[in-house]
Amino acid sequence: MKVYAADWVLPVDGEPISRGGVQVDGPRIAAVGPADSLEGEIERFPGAAIVPGFVNAHSHLEYAVYAGFGDGLPFGPWLELHIGRKRRLDWDAMVAIARIGAAECLASGITTVADASFTGAAAPAADELGLRAVIYLEVFGDGPGELSTRFEPNRERVATSFSDRVSLGVSPHAPYSCSVELYRESLALGLPIATHLAETEAEREWMLDGTGPLVSYRALFPPSPGETGIRVLARDGLLGPSMTGAHCVVVDPEEIELLARSDVAVVHCPRSNALLGCGIAPIAELQAAGVRVGLGTDSPASTPSFDMFDELRMAIALARAGARATGALTATEALRLATLGSAEAIGMAGEVGSLTPGKRADLSVVELSGSPFDPVDDPAVAVVLGGAPARVCRTIVDGMTRYARGGTGWPELRRSAAAARERMLAPSSR
Repeated sequence: MKVYAADWVLPVDGEPISRGGVQVDGPRIAAVGPADSLEGEIERFPGAAIVPGFVNAHSHLEYAVYAGFGDGLPFGPWLELHIGRKRRLDWDAMVAIARIGAAECLASGITTVADASFTGAAAPAADELGLRAVIYLEVFGDGPGELSTRFEPNRERVATSFSDRVSLGVSPHAPYSCSVELYRESLALGLPIATHLAETEAEREWMLDGTGPLVSYRALFPPSPGETGIRVLARDGLLGPSMTGAHCVVVDPEEIELLARSDVAVVHCPRSNALLGCGIAPIAELQAAGVRVGLGTDSPASTPSFDMFDELRMAIALARAGARATGALTATEALRLATLGSAEAIGMAGEVGSLTPGKRADLSVVELSGSPFDPVDDPAVAVVLGGAPARVCRTIVDGMTRYARGGTGWPELRRSAAAARERMLAPSSR
């Protein structure tokens, strides 16, 4: 038995524990409580808080080095730029990028990702770095046949990476880029589903009448169906509890009700939505309707980093600004959103998301000493508003240390990922 002890333990499903500890037995949490009441070899982290490992409910590890590409462009040209640059990469480069993405997640206190993966490269990256992951292999187009020509080869290529820690899902990219038939075929696989829903006004215009900024890219998409994506999927009985919808910014009350009635979970990506000019997702309204909501960083293609602390703060800022109320989203509520809320959204709340005996020993240690919140008044406020990757002392997955501050910093991974970015930035790619 091992006990990790700190000034504060924040279980998320219970009240904060002063001078608390988490007792770990192999890959599982054995007990949580006052540190001095727990048996085992004690490792103490003075001036710190122990929290559940963050659950990043929507990521793209393969875009870890895409930061700044097309910043300020409208959604359509932004998308075209990324597609063009991505074509310059081979498999090895994709894996190199995904590896540094996995490493940066661990350095941010993230222990689980739900990753939409274009090639499947995120699977070996998560497997090698020790990150817990659901890898949703992306599919696009009209179907039928997309599963056999894209999904199956990618699944076969990364098959050896799957385990009880890295599992498989499928991601029909979005209703504007995938036909109803492709969604139906994807659901028939019986795997977890991740998709992008109602992210932009441009998407809505295209779906409704085939107009707007996406017209220039019509060759990439199925025909406009004349209805919004959520309504199309609901009409055909393709919404359900195995599905998570990232973004859900441009939704009306009827669509919120359709999501709630079908038990589709929503992943809030506030930094991506803000920086791409998409808007602010109606998180309070979604939660009030009974929708499961989690938090995701998206990727550095649209946000600067996999920094979950910045994501938490943006979620709070946008919620309070939109509602013009300081209580619109508290630090405690935001912390739950990024841990247990995200675990509920991706169907893993029985295993991760809180420091609960019997769950996986996935936890992060965040230093609070020396921050503006020290001495600590409210530990959740100190972690959420004062935390940063530089303050993450330790990230533990299945009881094993996967990141420790002061380690090597993965220099070879960084060099390989930088080389891939340089290839995308070569003059002929501009």
